[in-house]
Amino acid sequence: MKKILWAILLLLTVSLSAQTIKVKGVIKDSIGDPLELANVIATEKESGAIESYAITNFEGRFQLDLTKNKTYVLRASFLGYETQEKSLTVADDSEDIDLNFTLNSLADELEGVEITYEMPVTVKGDTIVYNADSFRTGEERKLGDVMKNLPGVEVNDAGEIEVEGKAVTKVMVEGKDFFDGDSKLATKNIPADAVDKVEVLRNYNEVDQMRGLGNDQDNVAINIRLKEGKKNFWFGEVTAGGGLVGDDEAGYLVHPKLFYYSPKYSINLITDFNNIGEVPFTFRDYFNFTGGFRNFNRGGGTNFNISDSGLGFAVTQNNRANELETKFLAGNFSWAVNKKWDLSGFSILSDNKTNIVNNSIRQYIASGSTEISSSETDQRNQLGMVKLSSVYKPSTDFQMDYDVLVKASKQTEDAGVFSQFDGRDNSISEAKENKPFSINQNMNLYYTLDDKNIFAGQVQHLWQDEDPFYNAIVDLLPFGGILPVDTTQNRFNINQAKNIRTSKIDAKVDYYYVLNNTSNLNVTLGTTYSNQQFDSNIFQLLGNGDRLDFSQTPPIDGETLPLTNDVTYTFSDVFLGLHYKVKTGAFIFTPGLTLHNYNLKTDQLNTSNSQNDWMVLPDVNAIWEIKKSENLRFNYAVSAEYTDVNDYAEAFVFNNYNRLFRGNRNLENALSHNYNLTYFSFNLFNYTNISGSLNYSRRINGYKSNTQIIAINQVSSPFNIDSNFPDETYSAVGRFSKRIKKIQFNASANVSLAKSNNVVNDIVRESESFTQNYRGSVRTNFRNWPNFEGGYVLSVNNYDNGGLEQKFYTHRPFVNVDLRFLKDFTFDAEWEYYKYTNEGNTVDNSYSFVNANLYYRKGESPWEFQLQATNILDTEAINSDSFNEQFNTTSQYFVLPRIFMFVVKYEL
Repeated sequence: MKKILWAILLLLTVSLSAQTIKVKGVIKDSIGDPLELANVIATEKESGAIESYAITNFEGRFQLDLTKNKTYVLRASFLGYETQEKSLTVADDSEDIDLNFTLNSLADELEGVEITYEMPVTVKGDTIVYNADSFRTGEERKLGDVMKNLPGVEVNDAGEIEVEGKAVTKVMVEGKDFFDGDSKLATKNIPADAVDKVEVLRNYNEVDQMRGLGNDQDNVAINIRLKEGKKNFWFGEVTAGGGLVGDDEAGYLVHPKLFYYSPKYSINLITDFNNIGEVPFTFRDYFNFTGGFRNFNRGGGTNFNISDSGLGFAVTQNNRANELETKFLAGNFSWAVNKKWDLSGFSILSDNKTNIVNNSIRQYIASGSTEISSSETDQRNQLGMVKLSSVYKPSTDFQMDYDVLVKASKQTEDAGVFSQFDGRDNSISEAKENKPFSINQNMNLYYTLDDKNIFAGQVQHLWQDEDPFYNAIVDLLPFGGILPVDTTQNRFNINQAKNIRTSKIDAKVDYYYVLNNTSNLNVTLGTTYSNQQFDSNIFQLLGNGDRLDFSQTPPIDGETLPLTNDVTYTFSDVFLGLHYKVKTGAFIFTPGLTLHNYNLKTDQLNTSNSQNDWMVLPDVNAIWEIKKSENLRFNYAVSAEYTDVNDYAEAFVFNNYNRLFRGNRNLENALSHNYNLTYFSFNLFNYTNISGSLNYSRRINGYKSNTQIIAINQVSSPFNIDSNFPDETYSAVGRFSKRIKKIQFNASANVSLAKSNNVVNDIVRESESFTQNYRGSVRTNFRNWPNFEGGYVLSVNNYDNGGLEQKFYTHRPFVNVDLRFLKDFTFDAEWEYYKYTNEGNTVDNSYSFVNANLYYRKGESPWEFQLQATNILDTEAINSDSFNEQFNTTSQYFVLPRIFMFVVKYEL
């Protein structure tokens, strides 16, 4: 297969090269200085169609690929200079041509001067503007399809946008946030034919007063400009379909979308109802969806996060499961009340029903036991969130933002597990339920006193309530020496109830003193205060319906231990930071120090524990601007890590049928040293993009689990491991892409080595995980020819867990094809082949996925008809592997069967 792909690629490249020539040259100003980022465009003289374009490099050089036997008009332009035109005829026997331009300055040129032709790409400072029509092939349906065609832009498998190797933090449409900037919802729902231009905003800061004061190099936003016919009009599409899932189940799809944009307000409505495995919003998306709430005091040195319930709900693999049924409804609005005040908000409702069937082999390192299990899980996730935002800006010197985000969900799970280990069988019925509720409020104030003095304030409050409940009914007596169960029962019905309430407030004030045009001082004063209440109890339900509450364990080494938690935990951090930013030549340095005073207090079991720590935590950021589109960045920071109440509650918690956990009131903080070196080059002269990063982290006194393992049963408790046993992580990421004529080459690599230490059965064990992921692909971008993408992905996971070594390989070649035929028909297909093996070949699984779509649309008709086929080969299951300090796991997940659908879409 790989040889065939490379042969096709070679033939295409040779064919294209034989039909074209290169036009090279330099663009200078009237005194002979080269003009970087000047535009050159070649249009056919007869039709006016764009044939090729280029942007000059730092030497003013450009190059164009022009088809032979045509006459072209070449236009060179640069902001503030006269546009110059030259006519050029390329004969059949023409060789490469050198052609230079000299542009004269316009004394009264303004930034808003109108250019009478559209450049495919223009660069204005930190903004790159792509003209979407210049990159269309005619097969695009959603924004994500458009984005994949743009140089330097990638859309990953999850639908998230990455630009120049950086994740896009915000997506806007006509300058208005699209669901607070969620790129996944944007790429999968905004119609491709509505997009006029894509603006990539690098070094993005949404507050004008704060631009240039801090380090925004990792902030990338995208603004979508709509076509004129989509402004001040409702537009969208209604999609509906029916078909067959497997051999006998009816499949359905209903997916209406509606959009309205005007200068005054905007409305977005998205719905999706289906049972064919298309999940627009997962439970993981729900917890990762911040609603625009930023990390508080990023770079300040404190890492304190509120953890989730710890129930360990089953998750889908690559959004695949045995059965999936989705109901999704979302709305987003913005309203410019007046010139000073803007309101916006969104609401999301989701109801997903999932059936997960899983077979696993788990090897426990300390005991040497192997557990073979099979499970079937029915899960339902009901999720909802509502946000309202206000931006009040009465003048250029003052801005006030307020946001409130309300999140509520109900997650239930029923699972049947059959476990075999050490010659014993255990039938387990599990039930899990959690109904978390949270309100997050945020207020930001920005005030510019004068050109030298700027103030910024932020207050954020989180209130959260969780009540996770876990039930396990098992054949084998669980933790007989710890849980005082009634042993006369045929089966053991054990229940764990918990309630965690959190109130957390973050507040800070930043003062910026601008020393001159190249430097400023930043003083930060702030605090974080968190109060948590943790209650839990374990009980047994007897066969006659009675409830047996567990208050304490039987005597263990002459001592009874608690089984009921009633804990109050407070954490506070008061900090004062000083940072100095200076630019000298091509370098920008931002060193800083932050003084912290940490206070912790735990009240439980009629006793109180407290801690008070003072720390000075440094951080350094350095940037070398090699060229306008090439830089090297270095970051170093020391952070203090503190955990929340879950790890301090000392009574046992029954987290799983074979896991008990007990907190430690004497936990101290961990300390992490983090180093990062990042290189980036975005070269529009030869359409080459290169990015890479090296990362190293060293964690001292880290939180570890002291785990006792007997067979497959685990009892663990956290502690701070000695500084002589640090955790270390090394990682390297590299990306390369290059466009040659109409062919795009991409390559990426991600390598990570993690070394960690844990105590298992009173022995310190070192675990090592070495993971490697490599990807290479080739993609064409023709207007009138079929397009294809072919590539290869290799994943290698090497685990060394206390001397037990395992190595897993996943080989995944893939091919995607898009073609138009008979004028009104479009066909696309994708094929993925997986070969999953281990080093000893005791695991050797191969499977493929083939999906295909046939579309018919008559000319400009709003009606489109589609035949959709998913999992044509009827593949039954996929594989995965995972690693932690106690065990290695290899799993098999069953997936949806073959699906055939007939789908109708009407564009509004």
